[in-house]
Amino acid sequence: MPDERLRAALTALPVRRALPGLRAALDERGVAVLAAPPGTGKTTLVPPALAGLLPPDGPADPGGKVIVVEPRRLAARAAARRMAWLLGERVGGRVGVSVRGEHRPGTRIEVVTTGVLLRRLQDEPELAGVATVVLDECHERHLDADTAMAFLLDVRAALRPELRLVAASATADTAPWARLLGGAHADGADGVPAPVVETEAALHPVEVIWAAPERPPAPPHGMRVDPALLGHVAATVRRALAERDGDVLCFLPGAGEIARVAGLLSGAGVDVLQVHGQAPAAVQDAVLAPGERRRVVLATSVAESSLTVPGVRVVVDSGLAREPRTDHARGLGALTTVRVSRAAAEQRAGRAGREAPGAVYRCWTQAEHERLPARPRPEIELADLTAFALHAACWGDPDAAGLALLDAPPQAAMRAAHGTLRAIGAVDGDGRVTERGRALARAGVHPRLARALVDGAARVGARAAAQVVALLSEPPPRGAGDDLTAVWRTLRRPGPPADAHAARWRDEARRLQNALPDGPPLAAGHDDAVAGTVVALAFPERVARIRPDGGYLMASGTGAALADGSALAAARAEWLAVAVADRPAGAASARVRQAVVIDEDIARLAAAPLLEEDEEVAWRDGDVAARRVERLGAIELTVRPLPGPDPERVRAALLDGLRAEGLGLLTWTPAAVALRERLAFCRRALGDPWPMVDDASLVEHAADWITAAGARRRADLARLDVAAALRALPPWDCAARLDELAPERVEVPSGSRVRVDYSGERPVLAVKLQELFGWDAAPRLAGGRVPLVVHLLSPAGRPAAVTADLASFWRDGYRAVRAELRGRYPRHPWPEDPATAEPTRHAKARRAR
Repeated sequence: MPDERLRAALTALPVRRALPGLRAALDERGVAVLAAPPGTGKTTLVPPALAGLLPPDGPADPGGKVIVVEPRRLAARAAARRMAWLLGERVGGRVGVSVRGEHRPGTRIEVVTTGVLLRRLQDEPELAGVATVVLDECHERHLDADTAMAFLLDVRAALRPELRLVAASATADTAPWARLLGGAHADGADGVPAPVVETEAALHPVEVIWAAPERPPAPPHGMRVDPALLGHVAATVRRALAERDGDVLCFLPGAGEIARVAGLLSGAGVDVLQVHGQAPAAVQDAVLAPGERRRVVLATSVAESSLTVPGVRVVVDSGLAREPRTDHARGLGALTTVRVSRAAAEQRAGRAGREAPGAVYRCWTQAEHERLPARPRPEIELADLTAFALHAACWGDPDAAGLALLDAPPQAAMRAAHGTLRAIGAVDGDGRVTERGRALARAGVHPRLARALVDGAARVGARAAAQVVALLSEPPPRGAGDDLTAVWRTLRRPGPPADAHAARWRDEARRLQNALPDGPPLAAGHDDAVAGTVVALAFPERVARIRPDGGYLMASGTGAALADGSALAAARAEWLAVAVADRPAGAASARVRQAVVIDEDIARLAAAPLLEEDEEVAWRDGDVAARRVERLGAIELTVRPLPGPDPERVRAALLDGLRAEGLGLLTWTPAAVALRERLAFCRRALGDPWPMVDDASLVEHAADWITAAGARRRADLARLDVAAALRALPPWDCAARLDELAPERVEVPSGSRVRVDYSGERPVLAVKLQELFGWDAAPRLAGGRVPLVVHLLSPAGRPAAVTADLASFWRDGYRAVRAELRGRYPRHPWPEDPATAEPTRHAKARRAR
């Protein structure tokens, strides 16, 4: 039977034609890129062929184990089971699997996740006994996979030049990988791309059906997907069942959407299987075997290329996927729903043509398809890099500058990661890994959780710490609620595990506890105190205190809110240790998804590095506040008045107030306003050394005014003599000429002294027309550089004309003004020749009757 299975696989799977070329490439260069579309057998046949377990049609195997690296546990288990089945064995014989919670290493082939390989490389970089490593699904650009390849290339260059590496991709975009692997060639042929071995897909034609909903759904927002779109997806599945034969594979972004659509398909007369990272092993096994009746498989992107589902003739694609997003400034990460890329859409569609002609129903329009991104972004650009930075530090390259990566890590993300690692003692001030850091890396969980495991065990006991960390290491089960302690209590109930999530939790808790020194079996004390201590140790910046408005303020400075109907909301606890939170796009506050009620003592203990006492002198709530403040990050614990604050800090606070609230804090008399305008005019007309008197410049000058006046609070600012301060700004020689260059008033022919308006771009003299008779030119200011603009007013004080050339006005414009106004103002003189007339401020005397 095993031989028959192997012969059938060799006959049916197209990758068999690429095996000789792959062997030859590895014999010649030691590295190769294998381009094999989904369903061609790259995961099933290539590892046995490289291990010498297939009928020989090429050079003998190199005499060592083949490691196959998969990005997901589900895919690793499935690949191991499939290869063992082909050989007529159970997993654990010649074909083994090592993933978190399961370790059955094979003698010739071992399928591992990228996380397992990274830990193994740190402990044993030579990979003794391993001849070949196949990095499967490298096109998905998972962060751990990129990191593992970089480490493997280092091993090959420095320790194991005979180690053979294969980058297996389901897409044809192989050039970057060929260049990357080519640079690692041990004989010095840097820059020569690695050989690319391609396999033609044996895909049958796939008809594309554009099945967009009649009304465009709301775009995805954070984790939220429009229920109308999910309803349309379910309707499209029913349509596909009616129009086509064979099983239906439907792609959805996450487990929540899968459960929702599964509910909408009840009564459809088919088996509905739900496939995602948290699916039970029995469901995974059922998906990979032909069904007894027609099936609908609802799956996340894991089924794009990692799994081959038999019997599928139709694909229904929601067009959505999930990507990580990290707010490095706030220490918050979350998955977000995004539109699928064109490359991923093609991968999904291809699943319908694996065994026979098929069809794909795309729940969007062809025009929308053209606007989709060409390919998904690599995870290194999006994810929290704390674990990556710890791996790099343990590898001896803290900045990852020497690693062979397709994309360099973003500097901001690396700075945030190094800050976290320093805070938990994993690296020193220079970024070099500490012994504690190596211990945390060996825990096999995120560095934050490793810190909570190690330090929490000393405070609450090894068993309790391991159980809570195991709970934090997996996404919360659907419908678990936001009270993490309640979830923990449920999982601890005696008896067999209630579901697959509970079984995984028990296995992981046992593994983590075994990694710790012996300690108390379970800490005494309230469950909230125990769980809260561990959570706060993992996420000290998420310790949160209630605000008067009912929301919370986290130690990071980010606001947080409990959801409506929250189990924790009713308690109105003063303190929370937030385990899971995200910040939806555009939201002002974080959303608390799971937390534990704690008290201030636990907050102080777990977040001790954030505890500080500071003397604060600052502008706060409209005045100078001098306080002695004890803080836990951004959370104020105690506040006391600070007597006798430093005068320099008081001055700085007053200046901050002026910058924040403006110069309106000063008292601006009309004289001060006018003087400022005259100085501004001189600056515009004459330049240096006349001072600038715009708002920013005056705020800087105000530092001297505050010192001279001894100002200590807002009221003191209002008492400053602004006019006197302005008069002291220009150098003495400029100040002596101010009245000459920018006179406050100008005497006109009538004898009146009229104020000049300097508030605009040019100085203005507004005066009644009759007062200027006989005046052929107004004086020029700024040493003759700037003419006065004269606003000629009617006897009622209303503008009649504007001119900068009086002689021209008397000659050309006066007649029209005289004709218009003499009848309206007959008691005022309107001579025919204003140039020779007597100026006057008065009207004509009334005639006696």
